[in-house]
Amino acid sequence: MTDPRSYATPPLARYAVDRAAHRRTDAEWLARAWDTAEVLVVDVAAGGQALVREPGNGAGTAALVLLPSAQCPPVAAERRLFLGEAADGSALFAVDAPLPALPGTRAANLRDVGHLLADRDAGLLTTAVALAGWHAGHGFSSVTGAPTDPVQGGWARVDPAGAQVWPRTDPAIIVLVHDGVAGPAGRCLLGRNAGWGGRPGARRFSCLAGFVEPGESAEAAVAREVREEVGVALADIAYVGSQAWPFPGSLMLGFEAYADPLSPVRVDEEEIVEARWFTRREIGAVYADERVDLGDGDALLLPMNVSIASYLIARWWRGD
Repeated sequence: MTDPRSYATPPLARYAVDRAAHRRTDAEWLARAWDTAEVLVVDVAAGGQALVREPGNGAGTAALVLLPSAQCPPVAAERRLFLGEAADGSALFAVDAPLPALPGTRAANLRDVGHLLADRDAGLLTTAVALAGWHAGHGFSSVTGAPTDPVQGGWARVDPAGAQVWPRTDPAIIVLVHDGVAGPAGRCLLGRNAGWGGRPGARRFSCLAGFVEPGESAEAAVAREVREEVGVALADIAYVGSQAWPFPGSLMLGFEAYADPLSPVRVDEEEIVEARWFTRREIGAVYADERVDLGDGDALLLPMNVSIASYLIARWWRGD
């Protein structure tokens, strides 16, 4: 999963572990399973970092470091996050704690290495970051203000009155807008968000995106967000796929849609400061590590490989 042109699914949509939800309410089983479990340590305070090992052969891959439970940082039993069961039936947990120093490893976050991990590890890290991040931000009841404690293997929290809350996921849409033309001359519409820092001499463009509002369908959100951000009307909105984006807790719903490239592009200047059409030839040049000039000396940057935006752009580029 190193080259966005080869993605068969969105990078963070992969999971190869049985979540074994029926185990979450069995406190005795969880306690026994911990003794022989493998544990992923994630440090939420450090941006959700975990330890990875890289082969050092230039293959562009990475593997998570999972520790035997006896070697992981000590945490209270209720703060062990049950991730599921491996193919051999062994239990997999995560804990939120400072990362230990281990030779031959480095700390990395999901944005850095999510696309470089194998299916099992990509799913484990995505789930662990999402779950640990939720716990870090939900120590108190939103209704009463009372403190809450983790239960059910980390998949819920409970207040002193017994009221439970569960991890939430916020749906967001992201769309690759294109002109429907096949071949190198076909074009897609990408935008640059006002909050992106970029780097000297280059600017990053990506798909248009936004949160689904209450009472709104995902398809309606696609049309609304594009209209609000760049003033363009869409047709043929089609769902493509989804992936988690636990920063802190979104589910990105990926779409593609047609727009007339002759329609004027009017950016809202609050969220989107720049938007323009790019040809399939230009996107391919970036994939070939060629410099694509934006017309003012800056080079075109595409989204990070771990994002669903990268998957949507590559899928369109391939003509899928």
